[in-house]
Amino acid sequence: MLDGRYRVEARIAVGGMATVYRALDTRLDRVLALKVMHPGLAADAVFVERFIREAKSVARLDHPNVVGVFDQGTDGTYVYLAMEYVAGCTLRDVLRERGALQPRAALDIAEPVLAALGAAHLAGLVHRDMKPENVLIGDDGRVKVADFGLVRAVDTNSTASTGSVLGTVSYLAPEQMEHGTADTRVDVYACGVVLYEMLTGAKPHTGSTPAQVLYQHLHEDVPPPSAAVPGLAPQLDELVTTATARDPQRRPADAVGLLAMVRTAREALSDAQLDALPPQARTPEQGSSSGSEDRTSVIPRPAAARPLPPAEDEQLNRTTRLEQPPAPPAPPGAAAPRTGRPRRRPSRGLLAVLVAVLLAVVGTGVWYISSGQFTTVPAVLDMTEAKAEQTLHKAGLGMKTEQDFSDTVERGHVISTDPGPGGRVRGTGKVTVTLSKGPAKAEVPNVVGMPFDEAKRKIEGAGLTVGEVGKQFSGETPQGSVLATDPRPGVERRPDSPVALTVSKGAALSVPKVQGLSVAAATSALEDKGFKVEVSDTQVYSDAPKGSVAAQSPADGGQAAKGDTVTLTVSKGKEMVTVPDVTGKSEADAKQALTSAGFKVEVDRPFFFPRDSVDSQSVKGGDQAAKGDTITIRLKGGF
Repeated sequence: MLDGRYRVEARIAVGGMATVYRALDTRLDRVLALKVMHPGLAADAVFVERFIREAKSVARLDHPNVVGVFDQGTDGTYVYLAMEYVAGCTLRDVLRERGALQPRAALDIAEPVLAALGAAHLAGLVHRDMKPENVLIGDDGRVKVADFGLVRAVDTNSTASTGSVLGTVSYLAPEQMEHGTADTRVDVYACGVVLYEMLTGAKPHTGSTPAQVLYQHLHEDVPPPSAAVPGLAPQLDELVTTATARDPQRRPADAVGLLAMVRTAREALSDAQLDALPPQARTPEQGSSSGSEDRTSVIPRPAAARPLPPAEDEQLNRTTRLEQPPAPPAPPGAAAPRTGRPRRRPSRGLLAVLVAVLLAVVGTGVWYISSGQFTTVPAVLDMTEAKAEQTLHKAGLGMKTEQDFSDTVERGHVISTDPGPGGRVRGTGKVTVTLSKGPAKAEVPNVVGMPFDEAKRKIEGAGLTVGEVGKQFSGETPQGSVLATDPRPGVERRPDSPVALTVSKGAALSVPKVQGLSVAAATSALEDKGFKVEVSDTQVYSDAPKGSVAAQSPADGGQAAKGDTVTLTVSKGKEMVTVPDVTGKSEADAKQALTSAGFKVEVDRPFFFPRDSVDSQSVKGGDQAAKGDTITIRLKGGF
């Protein structure tokens, strides 16, 4: 039992930072995955901080394609995450079994992966370790992204304070290796490499050592997948080459942009192009024995649970720490000088030593490898200023302070340090400590009676913003000046909170009736009252004489403020239509024909013996009459 709640049932996988177990939450009676940090790392503040950061980061991502984090806690020496348990396999399992995938299947996996990363990028987070091992495919077909252990906020310093880069060699973007920087575009690069691998069944850059792979990522473009699988659609080539451009500026800005490109490419492909079977693809019967396993892993199983991967995957697919900056090694395959004696192949161990020496020595500047050159920053978060200074002094470090507002950290206590806990400072340097000034408050100023522009400047000067602006008639407050604020003056609010304003429209004036007047007369009457006039470009049929005012807005009797605009609509006169000929028709049919044409109808019946047949009509059939006019029909009489 862990933390008196989680009953561990089976080990799923062992990683570089943690072991993952299948467990039962005895409180809620549900199966979940427990990610437990190795006890040896739990004493390292940097690793614990990263571990907890994963929990907080993923907990913010409420997305169906992200493996959810339910809980985070500590039980003695064990630091753990309680996560969603996904019964199924990883994309790495699928690639080992199937080799290359059909383009349709590759895009079906890429879209939810990019949707998950897009949600992370919009939340200001970068995954930094995208690879097939971190893409989970459930037995129900759902695709989820896991292992946000290297996640980092976009707006934080994205260069590791320890001078190291964390990630997986085969999927690292060039700028991660060369400068240690990581923004949303490093995830875009990794997804482009994963897409290449799904389409071709192989990685774009390979080698027997991580250094060889690093060299290729830095100096060689990822080739289009059609170079390995002839016949692939050019749209797929463009997706991969754009996402894996060595210059980050040429890539989509984030996963949302790449997802849009993927969907556009899919729409442009025919069914034949989407369902093309790559030569490298294998059927389940041809695949490895992993296809018959009980796929219930949350992340790839330990080596004992499945056939060992090839040597290259064993070496290159693990998360790797590289000292910065990685100096480019000599290109692989360089010929040795002739000595006159038979050449012997250098041993793999000797090559590894030579590469390590090159990585440590060659580069720009001098890089100190000995940890004795640095002092590790102890954790002083939430300590008082005096206690933090004492703790840093014991570690041989000095301290300089800054202050900032905080809603969560008590006044006078430490909000953050630079470098952070576990970071390194050369020798006995100083650590910048930010102390809390307590919650930030801004007081709503009294701006009642001020002109709007002046009131806005005063509100913004107090650290607040102007919110909704309403208008109201007032006979006392000048037009354009503030009548009231919400909240009222003197109330304290958080900085940048909105303040709603009610602005005076001035005294209310009655709008005179100008319908039926000429445009000139109407304009004069309205301007005399202090209104502005605007004539609409649209004219309408009406009973008003042609060229006169047919309608006004506001209508007569309405209220407006001095300087408000009254819109006039000009009459085109009455609409003229052709009168239908109804002589000889029955009374009902005649009425129907005339009313359908837009006329009113009156019936003149003879006093003696009226008959149900129209004898005549007041306007002859075929003549023009104004729509809405009354047409009189006379019925026949007599025997």
